[in-house]
Amino acid sequence: MNLKFICNNCGKYYNIDTWNYKCNCGGLFSLKGKIDKTNISMDLGAGNTPLLKKEFFGNNIFFKMDFLQPTGSFKDRGAVFLIDQLKKMGIKRIIEDSSGNAGAAIAAYSAAADINCSIYLPAKTSKSKIAQIKAYGADIVKIEGDRDKTTKAILKEAKNKYYASHIYNPLFFGGVASLAYEIKDEIGIPDKIIVPVGNGTMLLGLYYGFREIGELPELIAVQSENCSPIYDNFYGIISNSKKYDNCNKTIAEGIAIGQPKRLKDIIRVLKKTNGDVIIVSEKEIKMALDKLWKKGIYVEKTSAVAPAGFIKYSNKRNSIKEEKIVLPLTGSGLKNNK
Repeated sequence: MNLKFICNNCGKYYNIDTWNYKCNCGGLFSLKGKIDKTNISMDLGAGNTPLLKKEFFGNNIFFKMDFLQPTGSFKDRGAVFLIDQLKKMGIKRIIEDSSGNAGAAIAAYSAAADINCSIYLPAKTSKSKIAQIKAYGADIVKIEGDRDKTTKAILKEAKNKYYASHIYNPLFFGGVASLAYEIKDEIGIPDKIIVPVGNGTMLLGLYYGFREIGELPELIAVQSENCSPIYDNFYGIISNSKKYDNCNKTIAEGIAIGQPKRLKDIIRVLKKTNGDVIIVSEKEIKMALDKLWKKGIYVEKTSAVAPAGFIKYSNKRNSIKEEKIVLPLTGSGLKNNK
């Protein structure tokens, strides 16, 4: 295998078949090696989603239609890459925690790989996402409380089981990196990519991909003002952690993360790409969602966060008319049912 894990803290290397989800020193892993050269043997049709040029609030932008993936979200990119590697390693049973979309993707590709899978979810996860995960045959463990409590619960189990985490395991980010290659092949290197950010899965995956390509667009993160730890850290706002108790009040459940495990990585990537962080209100998210629906683009609520951020961003700047700006649309509206 040409891929390795490297600890962000001490620099120690691990083979990717390690069962450790983090380094013995406590640091998190990054991925080293050529992602684009890694062979993937399994396939449910992930990737190669349309990139549509559309007029949006007076600007021409590109919508990357990643909600058209087989399980209805961009998480298929990471799941197929991760699960394919686990199948090659001979892993037979895994656990994963999710707010819904990553769980569905991991469950689907685990089913295709004949891997037994248990998904930990917040008890308030939308019914449609739970039904989808059940349909793939995965076991579901519901955890009372917010998304962060779900992660705390699964970490107890991760001591004895393979933790196929879309947050801790950088193989997942390696899969999401395919998004960068597709965008580059379709329009070259864009000026800016605006993404919703909770745990940073898409943001970090895009960075992995464009770093390997050798050119970096500006990566701009968007968060709900009800749950904005990345914004606060990026701008050095000192806040009490209790502020993030409001995370369960945002309609953007996919990014309702009060304590992102890869916060330092996210901030580093944003600064390295000369990026920014924007916060949007619930009203702004709902308005953007309605505009997308009225254009015939039926996405889930979290997917409207990036368009809402773009509207706010464009209203403050007059220089973006000639720029190539990509807004990935992350999840299908068919997942909205509570």
